[in-house]
Amino acid sequence: MRKTEERKQAKLSLGAIVTSALICLVLAGCDSLRFAPTEVQKQNAWLHNRTALVTAETARAQEASPELQGLTQLGEIQSRAFSAYFGLPKEFPPAERAEDILAESNWQLADTALQQGAQRPDAWQVADSMLELGIGICALLGGVYGTRAVRFLSDARGKSQALQEIIAGNELFKKQNAPATAAFKQAHQTQSPQTRQLVAQLKA
Repeated sequence: MRKTEERKQAKLSLGAIVTSALICLVLAGCDSLRFAPTEVQKQNAWLHNRTALVTAETARAQEASPELQGLTQLGEIQSRAFSAYFGLPKEFPPAERAEDILAESNWQLADTALQQGAQRPDAWQVADSMLELGIGICALLGGVYGTRAVRFLSDARGKSQALQEIIAGNELFKKQNAPATAAFKQAHQTQSPQTRQLVAQLKA
């Protein structure tokens, strides 16, 4: 009997932890979350290391100042961390000589990698995925508390989707009815500071 109670408490605690994590994620936002490195980003990181290596070799061959040689050597060592972090690409861009590295295709590769690096997961997608994960975990646990947790998380997911649709509809209304925007904002003046803050975070 005691073991059964302990199992129930453990399941309930796990459900509370998952729910708390989801709420924290939604309230904290997704700025710290990033997509996994793409092939382009991996190629760019590897190419960065090759660029730094060729630069260091060129500075040494041209007998540049000791300061410049030191900077280029340090830059090459530092750039290894980027390549190690992103991982090696499946295909390596040509980068044996400076002429290979300065090819137009590598400039385009760098621009694309920069654009991809600035992207962040959509907050709604992350929240929905986390709720889905929580539902899956609780369903695996089973039992009365697992079923309750699944119901709770499913309800939270439904409310999250409804809130997303309401906010999207409000934003569309304001765009299509610019003269009514002031009246629309006035109608929402009675919202609590907590609600305003939550809506502002979800809109961002």
